[in-house]
Amino acid sequence: MYIPNHDDINKFLSEAEQQHAMERKSIIPLLQATQRKYGFVPEYAMQKIGVMLGISSAEVYGVATFYSFIEVEPKGKYHIALSIDMPSKMAGVDDVAKRLEKDLGIKMGETTYDLMFSLEWTGCVGISDMSPAMIINEKIFPSITPEKASEIVKKLRHGEPVETEIPQSFTNDLSFDQVEKNSGLKNALELSPEEVRNLVKDSGLRGHGGAGFPTGMKWDFCANAEGDKKYVVCNADEGEPGCFKDMLIFSRFADKVIEGMTVAGYAVGADEGILYLRWEYAFMKEKLEEILEEKRAANMLGNKICGKDDFNFDIRLYFGAGAYVCGEETALIESIEGHRGEPRNKPPFPVTDGLFGKPTNVNNVETFAWVPCILAKGSEWYNSAGTENSKGYKLFSISGDCNKPGVFELAWGMSLNDIVELVDAKDPKAIQIGGYSGQLVPKKDFDRVLSYEDLATGGSVIIFDKSRNLYDIAENYLEFFIEESCGQCTPCRWGNTALLNHVEKMRQGKATRKETKDIETLSETMVLTSKCGLGQTSPNIVKNLMNDFADQL
Repeated sequence: MYIPNHDDINKFLSEAEQQHAMERKSIIPLLQATQRKYGFVPEYAMQKIGVMLGISSAEVYGVATFYSFIEVEPKGKYHIALSIDMPSKMAGVDDVAKRLEKDLGIKMGETTYDLMFSLEWTGCVGISDMSPAMIINEKIFPSITPEKASEIVKKLRHGEPVETEIPQSFTNDLSFDQVEKNSGLKNALELSPEEVRNLVKDSGLRGHGGAGFPTGMKWDFCANAEGDKKYVVCNADEGEPGCFKDMLIFSRFADKVIEGMTVAGYAVGADEGILYLRWEYAFMKEKLEEILEEKRAANMLGNKICGKDDFNFDIRLYFGAGAYVCGEETALIESIEGHRGEPRNKPPFPVTDGLFGKPTNVNNVETFAWVPCILAKGSEWYNSAGTENSKGYKLFSISGDCNKPGVFELAWGMSLNDIVELVDAKDPKAIQIGGYSGQLVPKKDFDRVLSYEDLATGGSVIIFDKSRNLYDIAENYLEFFIEESCGQCTPCRWGNTALLNHVEKMRQGKATRKETKDIETLSETMVLTSKCGLGQTSPNIVKNLMNDFADQL
């Protein structure tokens, strides 16, 4: 690998300066551009970026080292990362790792002497139904086997091109297919902003990221907040292990997300939208930029949209750099502003004090995608499905020990027994609902239903059969939380390590009653005092083991 000198870096960053605003918010794009150029971000480049943005090099370093996909040390020309989430472990990723270590002559976390290859683990990359996955630089390779991995390395060594394609997830019929492009936006612009918000409220649409806050109510708060400028932000940082519906939505229905954001801009009085995508979706950038340009050319984005003199709204893309915690809306906002993605204290909430201190409406990908469907088909269509308190439809990402993994559109209210039958799962003993931060449900409770009243979820469903070891599952979850904690608050920073240590003692049969009682107290403390959802929910798996699976340990 080429190690740049100061003149090289000065020249490159001078060129980059023409493409980015010299403001704090450009720090992550500048770091990413530097890494694409050199394979890592040299120390001198961080110093130079600090001078360009008027901040200290220590601040630049602090941001760079917060994100897992920004490297501050030289890495191989080909940076190989294997997913280590549970669906990948179940699909044999450890065998792939062993083959790569043998072929490359290095261990995980190391780089070859010739700086040709680096090898490391990474979290879920958003295709759990095609596990295990491998990332090489910005390319994702699905359904990797030891043989496939070995062949790819062989080709790279010989300078041969290696292409990849992610096949479509298996899915049932989706409502998004039934809605004509731009029809929802056109219908919205025939109404007043308040009427649009009321229609969304009448539909019963709630945020599909897991918390389930009523979407129309959030839009009301933002619309009524005082501010000379407002923002709409789409949270596409889908980092919850086992959740991969956003990949499908962007592959087939990106126009619906953009249209939903535009409707939200009209409804809350915003003129700027930011689509924040996780780094693993960088390969989609060109396609998404093309769709945005098509929308502008069709007068569906930009100034005087659809000829409406008082409505201007445009959207720009922003790519994260690898941080699970940025799925939390205030951490995501911090990231866009050019900071470490550390959650803020709430209140105030983003709807009044969000991006750059302005009122900001944040919804996730699926929530925005449903909006044009509701505007096109009516609020009655949506709220006629589901349960009394969980209206409408939801996309579920189902993976693990089943014969038909994929993304399914289902009405709220289906039981876990229904899910087992739908995906042809043989002899399951537990189902993880809501990703690692959710609940591990034992077979005796498979009559429970997917709903906000019972099992709320952002969409991740992982099925485990009787061959799976519960301690393996718990340790994988807690190692993930330890890695992804921002470290800002003590309950989360220290607590997750303590939880993992206790699970290891449980596995060895060495956990005393007092230690178990102390862990129960610690878990409650984490739930009550952690700053964000990571520390508030990470104890769930330990509580599950002790309360729901004690007879199976």
